[in-house]
Amino acid sequence: MLSASDFIRLPYTPDLTKGGIAYACRSLHYTYNRMGGSTISRLRRIVGGVAVELAFRRTLGELGVPFDVLGATPFTDPDRYDVALGGRRCDIKSFLITRREQIRALRQDPTLLLQAPALVPFDQVNAEGHSDEDLYIFAFTTALVTSSRTDLEKALAAGQPIHLIHAMPKGWARPRLWRSLGRLALKSEDGPPLELELGGQNAAREFISCRVSLPPRQRVEIEVEFYALAYLHPSALPHGRVGIHSPTREETYIIPPYRWGNIWVYGMDILLTGYITRAEFRRRARKIPAGSRVYQYNRTRTKNLAVPVEELRPLGELLARVKAWEAGRHPG
Repeated sequence: MLSASDFIRLPYTPDLTKGGIAYACRSLHYTYNRMGGSTISRLRRIVGGVAVELAFRRTLGELGVPFDVLGATPFTDPDRYDVALGGRRCDIKSFLITRREQIRALRQDPTLLLQAPALVPFDQVNAEGHSDEDLYIFAFTTALVTSSRTDLEKALAAGQPIHLIHAMPKGWARPRLWRSLGRLALKSEDGPPLELELGGQNAAREFISCRVSLPPRQRVEIEVEFYALAYLHPSALPHGRVGIHSPTREETYIIPPYRWGNIWVYGMDILLTGYITRAEFRRRARKIPAGSRVYQYNRTRTKNLAVPVEELRPLGELLARVKAWEAGRHPG
């Protein structure tokens, strides 16, 4: 039976959020919105999840535990494994804990996690292409996010880093007809000059991005040819509306100031709780219907399978075995 003393606590550093943001933006075309909700919330979950994976790899390196990342998740296949330990695929399931009262309680008493469900979406557990020897590793990250305009203004006033995003609608981001959007033109309504990053895909469906400087109330055309436009990212919160025109679509899309979302995750701690093989998980897990209230979420948005965290196996023991196994393979 797992205990809180078996948890492995990892420090959360800003570079983890930066790495998560880079991945989230590049993968926006491909990631499956299994949990529903807003695109900004989904991007924050991706940022938090990638941050945990990066922290885990960094810790493995510091501990001298050999691992393989050749199976790391490509942008086009969000459900593939990220790390292999001792030849076994590892699938890290991480959960963001963002409610302040829950964070305070967890810091005072980490044993609260022992009764939390270790969740895996039902469709993933039953997906093809996985082995019963694959490992599920479960992690919980305490972090704050700016879920409202007031939160964002407080973060700006405190000098906290932000990363604003507006995700473009489906017609722009995943057009049914694959053709150039034409020579895109942008214009900002008011305020100081605005630096904007645009991200999307070219004719070969490869990720591309470009930066443009927008003086207020001046139309600026860009030379980079986009076939799909996934997002816009301003360097600062725009004072007024921002418009983007596609001659191919014969449409001008307007972004009001309140339609920018901050996907920066203000991480505090990462708790790696434990692991379980896929076979054991399938044998022991119970169903958690969509709409259920669980420790991680007010309401689950999809059907899950789960075992209590306390029924997982200590991760430290696994890492020690992997290290010893690799040492035996390469003595001296």
